[in-house]
Amino acid sequence: MAKGYNRPPGANRGGGGGGGGGGMMGQIKKLQDQMAETQTKLAEETVTATVGGGAVKVTMTGDQKCKSIEIDPDLLKEMDVEMMQDMLLSGVNMALDKSRDLAAERMGPLAGGLSGMGLGL
Repeated sequence: MAKGYNRPPGANRGGGGGGGGGGMMGQIKKLQDQMAETQTKLAEETVTATVGGGAVKVTMTGDQKCKSIEIDPDLLKEMDVEMMQDMLLSGVNMALDKSRDLAAERMGPLAGGLSGMGLGL
């Protein structure tokens, strides 16, 4: 007997050519809405990286925007310019890594939903 012989008319045949496509489009729209909401939340969440034993703190949002850099005033009394630049660079890069990790954690489940729809992501 042919596959799908007893299937009711209009049933999804899995080829994506005819019926049932509206369901996938609805799922994609829902996923887009969830992603937009997650991105908005990420813009409000922050991560902080500290270097130099807490002498330099860099705070960054989940969408990779630097919100603040705090430097302990005592550090400025005894530090040379190159060391300060290295600490700032290290702090910013560490905060970026934390921000990216946060974004991957929040967006990962949503990206998994896309691959489950056969979009190859």
